[in-house]
Amino acid sequence: MPFEPERPIPQTHLARILEAARLAPTAHNMQNFELVVVDHRPLLAALGAIEQQVSPAFIAESRALVSHTAAELQARKAGILSHNFPASWLTPGHMVPPHERSRKLGLWVESSSALLVLLFDPSRRAPGSEGDFLGIMSLGCVLENMWLEAASLGLGFQVLSAFGDNEAGKQAQALLGVPQHLRVALAVRLGYPAVQERPLQVRRDLESFVHHNHYGADATAFGLHHDDE
Repeated sequence: MPFEPERPIPQTHLARILEAARLAPTAHNMQNFELVVVDHRPLLAALGAIEQQVSPAFIAESRALVSHTAAELQARKAGILSHNFPASWLTPGHMVPPHERSRKLGLWVESSSALLVLLFDPSRRAPGSEGDFLGIMSLGCVLENMWLEAASLGLGFQVLSAFGDNEAGKQAQALLGVPQHLRVALAVRLGYPAVQERPLQVRRDLESFVHHNHYGADATAFGLHHDDE
C-alpha cells in the first residue's frame, strides 16, 4: 500500500489513535502494552535498513495459501494475492537459499508518515492464561481500536509482522532504546494512501462459518448472505 510520506499526520489525529489504544479492552484490565510513535525521518530510514530473514516454513506455507489471480482469490474467499512475493518463493519444490530469503524493510517503513511500534512485557500475563493467550488477544484489541480510528480519519494502516519477537524486532528495540524486559509485538505503518482505489478484498460468506445452536447446523434461517463489493 503506497503512502504519501511527505504528508505529515496532524498531532490531533495521532492523539485520537493513541486514545483509542488507551481505551482498548485488555484481559484482567492489565493494559500490558507500550507504544513508541516514530516520525523522525532519519530514524525511519534506520528502521527501514533492517533486514528481515524470512523462514523457510513461512515460504513453504505461503505457497499453498496465495492466489495468483484476482479471480482465483475471489473464488477462494481467503488469503492474499501472490504479487507481493518474489517468484522464487512461489516455485514448487524450490529450496530458497538464505540470500533470497533476506529482504530490507525499506520502503515499507520509509514511505510511512509514522510508525507505531507495539511493545509488551512477556514476564507479565493475565491470571490463568497459559502462554499468555489472553494477553496476546488483548494486543489484538488494542490494534483493532487503533485501526478503526485511523480508518475513520482517512489514514492507511498496515501491520508489519516482520517486526516482532525476532532479530528484526531486537534491532528495532536497540534503535528505539526499548528496555530489555520489553518485547516488540509488531509495528504499524501509518500514512495517507497515495492511491485512492481500494485493493481487492475478499471475505468468506457468513453462511460458511455461522452455525445455528449446534456446529454444522444450517444457519440460513437468519438470511445470512453477503456479496463482496
